[in-house]
Amino acid sequence: MGSFAVAGLFAGIGGIELGLDRAGHRTELLCEAWEPAASVLAERFPGVPVHPDVRTLRSLPRSVDLLTAGFPCQDLSQAGMAAGIGGSQSGLVDHVFRLIGRRHPRWLLLENVQFMLQLDRGRAMSFLVAELSDLGYRWAYRVVDSRFTGVPQRRRRVLLLASRAEDPRAVLFADDAGERPESDYRSDAFGFYWTEGLKGLGWARDAVPTLKGGSTVGIPSSPGIWVPDAEPGQKLIMPSIEDTEVLQGFPRGWTQPADLGRRNGPRWKLTGNAVTVGVARWLGERLSSPGSPSGTSLRREEGAPWPSAAWGDRSGVFRVDVSEYPRHESYVHLRDVVDETAARPITNRGARGFYGRTLSAKLRFDPKFIADVVQHIEVTGSVESVPA
Repeated sequence: MGSFAVAGLFAGIGGIELGLDRAGHRTELLCEAWEPAASVLAERFPGVPVHPDVRTLRSLPRSVDLLTAGFPCQDLSQAGMAAGIGGSQSGLVDHVFRLIGRRHPRWLLLENVQFMLQLDRGRAMSFLVAELSDLGYRWAYRVVDSRFTGVPQRRRRVLLLASRAEDPRAVLFADDAGERPESDYRSDAFGFYWTEGLKGLGWARDAVPTLKGGSTVGIPSSPGIWVPDAEPGQKLIMPSIEDTEVLQGFPRGWTQPADLGRRNGPRWKLTGNAVTVGVARWLGERLSSPGSPSGTSLRREEGAPWPSAAWGDRSGVFRVDVSEYPRHESYVHLRDVVDETAARPITNRGARGFYGRTLSAKLRFDPKFIADVVQHIEVTGSVESVPA
């Protein structure tokens, strides 16, 4: 299908657009309200206009073939308020429908958190697909795990693709490699959420759990990494901001234009909220060269939970049995990404708080991991600082 002209709404730091550019498409318009993100876009996409507010964007350029929108997820994610699709942030998706209703681009791509499928018993997803069907769009969506692109970050996101003239199934469902084999992963590093410990740990072998813009205790997005064979005091570390950029598929230093010189500045939130570049690159490649849809389709019953992949139009909704791994691109191991010489150890206070939560949790933990947590507390503080 050749090269497409792209307009990106809620563009963040341009993960979707960078990936599409790498697939041979061209970005012609960006829209982003948050100033730190807009400063990154202005630096990294020279010559591309950056509109400051989707609410004041009157129309799309006539040249646009593909409209993308990683609309805000603060009201949808489990880490956020889960206010729903009508929340003050996620409700901005209404402006996407306003814009495509005025000038129908060839393709529409929406991206958001996997939790969107479950939110409010599926009503958020029902709203989105009903709006698309009313506008005459055939749509398809699929949950994908960023690890399929080879980055060591377990990040599950919904990609929803729609068109009035094309079949999105030939793009989203053309590839299916199945779950990555465990042999792809090493056992020399494990990612986890050190700001959690009671209900979830985000445990990941040879990967970090999903990078986030915040946490349940208000700490920026950096997860923890357990390196069992490291020296005492360096067994529990956090990736640097440059490491997290690579974990999202960006070049190191991509968010440097937003650096305010603060330890907990906006760069953590920017990378935590970004779209993994390789995911968009895969999608862009398939947009240029659609294939034959894989998987079988079964009609979804009204009121049933939303599956991890589906398609539909005015005739109904159909679930599809495909995995979250379209491909198995060459895997980059976690310790090959993280610069351990620059990684900061988890603080004594942070380790104590985490360990205290594990004592109250009903979760099961690797005994060696817990022993290393206690050792880390002792090495970075004192024996007396270990919670009883």
